[in-house]
Amino acid sequence: MSERPPRIARFYRFAMAVNRPVIRWWGRLEVEGRDLLAESGPILLAGNHDSHWDPVAIGVAAMPRRQICALAKASMWKRPVLAQVLNGMGQIPIERGSGDGQAMVAATAALRAGTCIGIFPEGTLSRGKALRARSGIGRLAQDVPEAQIICCSVAGTVDIVRFPRRPRIRVVFSLPAGGGLHAGERPVVFAERLLAQSRERAPRVPAGRASA
Repeated sequence: MSERPPRIARFYRFAMAVNRPVIRWWGRLEVEGRDLLAESGPILLAGNHDSHWDPVAIGVAAMPRRQICALAKASMWKRPVLAQVLNGMGQIPIERGSGDGQAMVAATAALRAGTCIGIFPEGTLSRGKALRARSGIGRLAQDVPEAQIICCSVAGTVDIVRFPRRPRIRVVFSLPAGGGLHAGERPVVFAERLLAQSRERAPRVPAGRASA
């Protein structure tokens, strides 16, 4: 009997529907490689991060195949209304730069349950600068070796706020060129490898109203 695809939460569908006009119509979204996302089973998705719109663009691009549960900075949960939204979307809070063990335990459990976990290896917005990759995605790949690994490049999202300039958003899903986590490969090296692949199609761009 075939495995049933994971249910996409109603609140998540609503959030993606609300943002779809911005991403698809105003942003002229182009998507490549969406069929690489398995419709069921654990997925680790690694992407680049230049804009606060990146997780939304990736989420819209991945629909209707998968719901993406992202590791998001815990400070976002300090706002009660936003916290309810994030919880409704299945997002996981993580303390940046602290090796948050509790968040990793939650992410590992969700991944083993067949969730698609999205991670930005840079850990925060690039702001146009090269940032070192963090080891979290490599640690998750070690703990859940059956997870499918997907690289994601997202470009054009920084232009959403540059009205009246109209953005052209492009999201590309791809398999890691070097394969999954190798035996003996350090988690941070694995994260660096995935980030480098994402950055091949999405060079770093500063966020904000002013163009680079």
